[in-house]
Amino acid sequence: MAAVRLLKSKELRRQVEEALEKYRLYVLTFPIEQTPKITASYSLVPPTNTNQFHSSTEDAAINKVDRDRERYAYIEMIQKAVNRLDPLEREMIIRKYFGDEELFDYEVYNELGMGETFYNQKFKPRVFYKLAVILGIVDVSQAV
Repeated sequence: MAAVRLLKSKELRRQVEEALEKYRLYVLTFPIEQTPKITASYSLVPPTNTNQFHSSTEDAAINKVDRDRERYAYIEMIQKAVNRLDPLEREMIIRKYFGDEELFDYEVYNELGMGETFYNQKFKPRVFYKLAVILGIVDVSQAV
C-alpha cells in the first residue's frame, strides 16, 4: 500500500514539475511586451462570422496568434494556481521554479528558514499536492 502511495506521489510530483517547467518555457518564449501583467486586463471581442478566404500568410498569422493565445492562457492558469497557495508555499514555488535560475532544494529550504526533513517530507509534498488539485491533475473527489 505504501509503495502504491509513493508511486502516485512520484507521478504527481513529475506532473506538477512538468507543468511548472512548461510555464517557465512559455514565459521565456513569449514576447516581453505580451508577458502577463500583475493586474490582468480583460476585454470582450465579438466573434465575426464571414465566409472570406484567407491567404497562407493570413493563415500562418492566425495560427501564430492562436498559439500565443493558448500560451498566454496557460501562463495565466499557472499564475492563478500559484497565487492560490499560502504565502510561504507561493514563495517556495517562485524561488524554486520561476526565478532567473532554478535553485536546488537545499538553497530554497535554507532561504525559507526550514529544515531539510520538514521541507522534503512535509512541506514540498503538501505544496505539490495542492497545486495538483488546483491544476486538475488530481481529481477533487480523490483528494478527500
